[in-house]
Amino acid sequence: MRALAILGPRATEPDLAPFRAPGAEITVAENLTPAAADVVLLLGGDGTVQRHLAAFVQTQTPLLVVPAGSANDFARALGLRTRAEALRAWEKFLAGGNNVRSVDLGVMELAGEGVRTANSAYFSCAVGAGVDAEVARQANSLPSWLRCRGGYFVAAIPALLRFRARRITVTATQPDGKRTISEPGILAAAANAPWYGHGMRIAPQADLDDGLLEFCFVREVGKLRLLRLFPKVYRGGHIGLQEVEYFRAERVLIESDVPLAVHADGEPLGQTPVEISVARRALRVIV
Repeated sequence: MRALAILGPRATEPDLAPFRAPGAEITVAENLTPAAADVVLLLGGDGTVQRHLAAFVQTQTPLLVVPAGSANDFARALGLRTRAEALRAWEKFLAGGNNVRSVDLGVMELAGEGVRTANSAYFSCAVGAGVDAEVARQANSLPSWLRCRGGYFVAAIPALLRFRARRITVTATQPDGKRTISEPGILAAAANAPWYGHGMRIAPQADLDDGLLEFCFVREVGKLRLLRLFPKVYRGGHIGLQEVEYFRAERVLIESDVPLAVHADGEPLGQTPVEISVARRALRVIV
């Protein structure tokens, strides 16, 4: 079996040693190309996964995500919280176990200025516009050792204090019709997986294969109350608060009165407006 290994910034070739086994020839490469391998091991976090999603979708090569980044929320959603769990999934796969699953991905289409990638991009966990994109930008500037040790929380406090609410207009297509929100807000996020931002449970009801997005909108709120409420996101306790709108949708358009930064899986990619949809069972993963 030909296995390709993609290493994120915090992974090195010695990290592959536990995964080397008879019958699997592992080659390290920077990118996946068609027919390059029978399976891919990606040792990295959510940002590394996001940067390679288009190739994984194109080739439909089974992917094992080994949590080795500063944020590993997609691996967590797949039940792979540790490298030991990823190794057990790998051993089961090599033994012929039936542990390959097809999961949904989100698709974002940017129309705003400052686009750093192609106008269309896949994401595994969530796309956000507003204060969470500012938190992601600040967190990405921190040393890697701090990012994986509470750096997102550290970056969030000053971002929450500085961010000004803007009028955000959300047009959502739901299974039973349309839904519109247009009011001052600080965050609009569409999620494919429950977690993002290193453990924030932004969408506790998210399912990776239901063909739907979980959408979270946070209205304008006073700074002191916002600081008190923020820790609730880590356990999904923000759902049901009067400041929060939460619902399922098939497609969401986010617009704003002034351009807001947009991130996908913690990677800053552009500005609003952004349209978000679902690619059903687009990614094959080892679980």
